[in-house]
Amino acid sequence: MAGGEGSRLRPLTVGRPKPMVPIANKAVIGHILDLLKSYGITEVVITLRYMAAAIQDFLDDAKIHGMTLHYAVEEVPLGTAGSVKNAARYLDDEPFLVISGDSLTDFDLTSIIASHVQKKAKATLTLTHID
Repeated sequence: MAGGEGSRLRPLTVGRPKPMVPIANKAVIGHILDLLKSYGITEVVITLRYMAAAIQDFLDDAKIHGMTLHYAVEEVPLGTAGSVKNAARYLDDEPFLVISGDSLTDFDLTSIIASHVQKKAKATLTLTHID
């Protein structure tokens, strides 16, 4: 999910969407895609609204090899659930992950998905304690 304006991150987000904010010389969205790719996830739907074209252009220019990217662009803000619903045309009956476009994590995605499938859950929420 990469549709937010990033108002709480100003001035870092003046003129750029928050998934494009650089962390360790790479846009946050680049770190997220690297994480997904490291787990063998090669098809990604990116939900967009604010500065959608800038993110699409960046990702198209980055030529992320071995990944297929789809874009679900919102005309108006739809919120988290609405954003996922807007991307539904790209989803099938397989489990899928929803990751915020401004989140950096090292969660073990294999374990999360395996637990979700094993428990036959309708949804699984992964949280971590931050000090």
